[in-house]
Amino acid sequence: MSNNQTENWGSRIGLILAMAGNAVGLGNFLRFPVQAVQNGGGAFIIPYIICFLLMGIPLLWIEWSMGRFGGRKGNHSTPFILDGMDKRSFWKYIGVFGIFTNVAVAAYYCYLESWTLSYIYHSMIGTFRGMDQGSVANFFADYVNIETTTSGIPYEAIWFFLLCLFLNTYILSKGLSGGVEKAAKIGMPLLIIFGLFLAYKGITLTAGKEGAIYDGTLGLNFLWSPNFDTLWNPKVWLAAAGQIFFTLSVGMGTIQCYASYVRQKDDIALNAMSAGWMNEFVEVVLGSSILIPIAVGYLGIDKVVELTASGGLGLGFRTMPFLFQQWGVVLGTVAGVSFFGLLFFAGITSSLAMGTPWMGFMKDEFNWNRQKGAWSFGLIVLALGLPTVIFFNEGVFDEYDYWAGTVSLVVFALAETILFAWIFGMDKGWKEITDGAEIKVPIFYKFVIKYITTSLLLFVFIGSLCNPAGGDWAGAFQSLLAGQGWPFDHGSIIAQISNMGLNQQIAAATDPLMIQALENKRFYINLSRTILLAVFLGTTYLVYIAYQRRVASGRIN
Repeated sequence: MSNNQTENWGSRIGLILAMAGNAVGLGNFLRFPVQAVQNGGGAFIIPYIICFLLMGIPLLWIEWSMGRFGGRKGNHSTPFILDGMDKRSFWKYIGVFGIFTNVAVAAYYCYLESWTLSYIYHSMIGTFRGMDQGSVANFFADYVNIETTTSGIPYEAIWFFLLCLFLNTYILSKGLSGGVEKAAKIGMPLLIIFGLFLAYKGITLTAGKEGAIYDGTLGLNFLWSPNFDTLWNPKVWLAAAGQIFFTLSVGMGTIQCYASYVRQKDDIALNAMSAGWMNEFVEVVLGSSILIPIAVGYLGIDKVVELTASGGLGLGFRTMPFLFQQWGVVLGTVAGVSFFGLLFFAGITSSLAMGTPWMGFMKDEFNWNRQKGAWSFGLIVLALGLPTVIFFNEGVFDEYDYWAGTVSLVVFALAETILFAWIFGMDKGWKEITDGAEIKVPIFYKFVIKYITTSLLLFVFIGSLCNPAGGDWAGAFQSLLAGQGWPFDHGSIIAQISNMGLNQQIAAATDPLMIQALENKRFYINLSRTILLAVFLGTTYLVYIAYQRRVASGRIN
């Protein structure tokens, strides 16, 4: 393995756009506004901003500086980036999360991304014209049920998944500056243009015009009316911290990989801030000005509350195509293409980042060229992703999302922060952050990273591990002290591992058909976890082989 980098970013703006594209994803437009509605409206922005400043920005600096540090030694993936920061052998295996997470997330994320391609197509050909809201919702239900032909295209979901995966793989095969950077330079400006158009339409909705029942400002008021009572609920703070993980793509290993290709004296402090704040603008300003204002304008607050209970998908794919048709044929088509177009560009700039850690690892350790690395990534994602397509209704998609897209992020972010601040050392870490910086990084962040960020991550991890039912921590402690045990929320890690919620449903069911359906779901859930575990162990074995090759050739950093 040579320490000479064969690839670099073509320009600073290209790097920042690619990094912002990595962070800006579907969650900015579908997840953030729903999280705000469910967690105190305008009051949610307080824990959200605090978590961004005390956890998000520090994690961005940590991952950028770790990446550049590893890149100087010719390492472009987290196993050996972490290994280069401390010689205890287990760190390289902790670094496996930085490859595994991206492969596993890409497997279901590309499927979600492919929905946007399908909806762009159907918006253009007028599939949704004349449909009421129920018909649009049924269209989505039929779409994810691959045995149902919704538009004359047999197995449509599979074909669009293959198309989306091909686009990702082809762009990755063109390298950083020739593929990923070009895609970001095209995709991010178009995303913002589409977003500004839709935000303008959403905010300026007028009751009685274009079929709207209420003004668009009612949706904004509903979204941002603060419920300050929620500030004392740990569940809200967990939700805010979780949104920061989703929105910044920290804890994945993609930022380290991207940053490992920057030049030695490039300003990572300002670059990280630029990418982070660009993401916040897209999420808080654009993301909150589209989905909720338009939906409230046509459906009213009560209906929107009902739809948000099922998450952003309930509004984004099951409702928005119907609402856009209220604007007339031409403008409705433009709105549909714009909305699902911005979701596609948000998605693909994120999924492209997920391929780079695998490619960097295979290039560094096994001398694979970028074409071989890209197409092998595509094949792995195809094999992992098809179960999420075929068995979507059996819960495979949700299991991938929970374990790879949630739990793995928290575990890896906590581990890398402990390594950076406490083992590598905050003095050396601070030098890495500030080396070449064109801005003055506030010195108090040295304290923040070491103590506050680490504590917040511990809080998020413990909260995710044993979150009590209903988020009632006081009640859970009272129950525990009373000898009645800890009432786990069904979404907590411990409850998920034991299938607590599903087992309770099976035990309570009396209909044999319902029992059989629930047992089938449990089978697919456990199968999903087995697949993910096999991928993690397989990646770990590859890291072990790579380390043995380094030892044999004397290439130990």
